[in-house]
Amino acid sequence: MPQRIALLLEFDGARFHGWQRQANAVGVQEALESALYRVADGPVRTVAAGRTDSGVHGLGMVAHFDPPVERPTHAWVQGANAHLPPGAAVVEAVPVAAGFDARRTARARTYLYRLLARPARPGLEHGRVTWVRGPLDVEAMAAGARHLEGRRDFSAFRASGCQAAQPVREVQRIAVRALDEEVQVAVRADAFLYNMVRIMVGSLAEVGRGRRDPAWIGEVLAGGSRDRAGPTARPEGLYFAAVHYPPGWGAPSPPVHGPGGFDPRNF
Repeated sequence: MPQRIALLLEFDGARFHGWQRQANAVGVQEALESALYRVADGPVRTVAAGRTDSGVHGLGMVAHFDPPVERPTHAWVQGANAHLPPGAAVVEAVPVAAGFDARRTARARTYLYRLLARPARPGLEHGRVTWVRGPLDVEAMAAGARHLEGRRDFSAFRASGCQAAQPVREVQRIAVRALDEEVQVAVRADAFLYNMVRIMVGSLAEVGRGRRDPAWIGEVLAGGSRDRAGPTARPEGLYFAAVHYPPGWGAPSPPVHGPGGFDPRNF
């Protein structure tokens, strides 16, 4: 039986309707499995480390599959990329230990959110950043973000359609930094609720605009009501940046560089 393979992928979320296979739209999963079918000469089913909504980008998504035939690892990369549509690519393929599961073996995931804070809308970065017309107070946003670290009930930061059994998650790190006109928010957690990062960023942007005090973030968290939090930030600024696994599984490492020099490996 051929050894299980894990793939590291990147994709432009604007070109797909999210990760998951859908009945009436093309998700990344469908495009990937169709490409792998051509390489394997048979059906291939993939399991991803997470799901993304339409418009959300993939920088370091990991998915695994059980190949029905033996192929060199480079054949899975080159073959899949030969058949994937523009906007998606397999960056790496590695054999992994028996029992590895892209989703269940993961110990943490990192998301990156990009805000372009300037008067003029984006041109070259259209669809890859979320535009905010005015300046943002990055120090205030960072102060607000500190209220979100730790193991907490994030009921106030999940969408009404969230199907998670319980709302407790551990945010291991959250950081806000400015890069000229761009503000980046990076969040690493054991797992995420539906729209959790986008609601966090939408709330932190309210602080950055001066509409709310940094302490308000802690009050929203303690209140546990989605109605008290800020708006859900748009999907195009969000990147599924990395998946973090325990050593010993042979899983692919996160990418070295992200937008603006963001390094998922060292976050």
